[in-house]
Amino acid sequence: MRIGFIPVMFVLFIVLQAEAQQTDSAKAIQLENLVISESYQKSVVRNSVLQVDVVDEKFLREHFTGNLIQSLGHIPGVNSMDIGAGFSKPVIRGMGFNRISVTENGIKQEGQQWGADHGLEIDAFNVERVVIRKGPASLLYGSDAMVGAIEISRFPVPDSNQLFGETVLLGKSINGTLGGSVMLGAKKDVWFTKLRFSVQDFGDYRIPADTIVYLTQKMPVYGRKLKNTAGRERDAAFYLAYHKDAYSADISLNNTYQKVGFFPGAHGIPDLTRLQDDGDSRNTGLPYSRVNHLKITTHQQYIRKRTIAAWDLGYQNNSREEWSLFHTHYGNVPAPVKEPDKELAFLLDTYSSSVKIKRTVSPALEYTSGWDLQYQQNRIAGYSFLLPEYNRFTTGLLWLATLRPNKDFSVSGGIRFDYGQVDIAEYEDVHLKTYLQERAYADEVIEQYKRRSYKVNRYFGDFSGSLGIVWNPAKAHLIKMNIGRSFRLPAANELASNGVHHGTFRHEQGDPSLLSESGWQSDISYAYENGGILVSVSPFIGWFNNYIYLKPTGEWSILPHAGQIYRYTGAKALFAGTEASLKIDISSFLHYSFTGEYLYTRNMDERIPLSFSPPASMRNTLTANGKNFRVYVEMQTIADQNRIAKNEDATPGANLFHTGTSVNIPLSGIPAEVTLSIHNLFNTKYFNHLSFYRKVEIPEPGRNFQMMIKIPFVKDKITGL
Repeated sequence: MRIGFIPVMFVLFIVLQAEAQQTDSAKAIQLENLVISESYQKSVVRNSVLQVDVVDEKFLREHFTGNLIQSLGHIPGVNSMDIGAGFSKPVIRGMGFNRISVTENGIKQEGQQWGADHGLEIDAFNVERVVIRKGPASLLYGSDAMVGAIEISRFPVPDSNQLFGETVLLGKSINGTLGGSVMLGAKKDVWFTKLRFSVQDFGDYRIPADTIVYLTQKMPVYGRKLKNTAGRERDAAFYLAYHKDAYSADISLNNTYQKVGFFPGAHGIPDLTRLQDDGDSRNTGLPYSRVNHLKITTHQQYIRKRTIAAWDLGYQNNSREEWSLFHTHYGNVPAPVKEPDKELAFLLDTYSSSVKIKRTVSPALEYTSGWDLQYQQNRIAGYSFLLPEYNRFTTGLLWLATLRPNKDFSVSGGIRFDYGQVDIAEYEDVHLKTYLQERAYADEVIEQYKRRSYKVNRYFGDFSGSLGIVWNPAKAHLIKMNIGRSFRLPAANELASNGVHHGTFRHEQGDPSLLSESGWQSDISYAYENGGILVSVSPFIGWFNNYIYLKPTGEWSILPHAGQIYRYTGAKALFAGTEASLKIDISSFLHYSFTGEYLYTRNMDERIPLSFSPPASMRNTLTANGKNFRVYVEMQTIADQNRIAKNEDATPGANLFHTGTSVNIPLSGIPAEVTLSIHNLFNTKYFNHLSFYRKVEIPEPGRNFQMMIKIPFVKDKITGL
């Protein structure tokens, strides 16, 4: 097996952002010190006016796939936008891309999240706890948190001195995945450290189909394996923390490397010769993507009486490359002398800073003020063009207060103002200009098309805010109500792009005059928990004044193989739906759970649904728990999605069955856990409406056997460290 290597880049520029969040690290420390009567999960749920789901280690272990977002897809309201079998990006209540804030250890993850074929560069083995906030979260996180946030955090530092670690092995049949992770950590007095290294290697994945159709052309799938979808992932992480008296500090370094192939039949013009079986299902040839994400963060905190001051700093370097055999649509473009097959390259540097001060005035009143900064620089390379170079600066001030007149009722509200500037470079395609001149196009037409991105220097300022209540009218009942305004600054591609996007195979055009995306959202949630019964229902509604989407213009592009021009446009949009869950302890041994979700979207200007709207779905799960084992069977029902936007395909529904078991096996006193699961038990052919490959009519992976072996160890009371 060929082992790729992780380039380690040590950077001493630890600068700038961490999002304002109601359970930021400052508050987490306070909760750990004060809350002893209930679990962390219940504490977070009861202290947030937003609808919150807390994912603990047990949930992550039971639903582990090696892909974090697919694991979180079991939560109602959260969906996975898949790119093949390996990588995914999150969707919350029908919104994805730049409308969700994903944070890890207090710092917002910044990559090329605007692209449908760009996954999330986070090591799934290194995730210990996740908090998912659904609703208007711009107050807490600023722009890009229109509909919610996914917070990835660590467990609290253990109290006692100890040496600990774990080994995890992972295997999948669907694409021959071989993976694993090794972690080693230690706690000694005021110091705590942890080191992890993870790998995954996988081959072409299997689908329950012999043919697919792309651009009306039928293409074979040899051996029911999707050619060139193999890949690899390498992850390394280091964490060091210091805590003494009122002061604490930590530093975290994470590096994620991913290389994954693109199915040749979905990249560029269909060509049957590129689909022939090459006899090697584990090689990664052209076309493919290669991503390396380096993140360095630090957190400083000081507690004095009733005040907690915290400062977060971060630096990220996201390097994404897409490689494809050199080709030209113009006929007069020479191949680059160096790296001729590098089609696209994006190099994004992000510097972040966040300062927060939390003041507990009394047991009934607390408030938080904060100041966030972020600076980004994006550079490009490659023989093709998609995203322009740009510099982006944002800063925001927030104030948040919580009033608790008694233990059963609280009111939280706040306001935030953000200011942003984006400076986008112009890009002129001289080869395209020559191509159009040779075909005698008018000067005004040449002037319009030769600029692949416009020069844009825009300033934005916007408010966000929210007001909500949490009410315990009786011990078993919990009611939440919240209303908030959120916003998002337009992305560089929405403002300035002008050309063919091969990932979607259409001419996409930005609009430099776009305003901020903004809207109002409200939700109500009710939860009942008594004995072995838990019921939860959460209806929500959102109205957006300027929802940015790609609108088909009806204008035919003169660029070769471009088709119709799609222009980024703002429109009035409606989002409404509900999420529900039910858990019943039938006995101490047998448990039943139900989760379901429904979403309604509508473009109020066009009077049609919005694109990428997930269909209604539900899961019915029966679980048997013994002393050292767990067995479950699950039926997942996905409804038809016939409410579609223009030029979007309807997607039929499906019934899928999954099953699995986990067994604890003592090995010399170490509680090793073996988990075996079978996804899509009956090898049902179905489609994910949100999948990157949906437009090619590629079904989702077929039957998959997965085995995971986890061997942890802890050696307490180490005195010689």
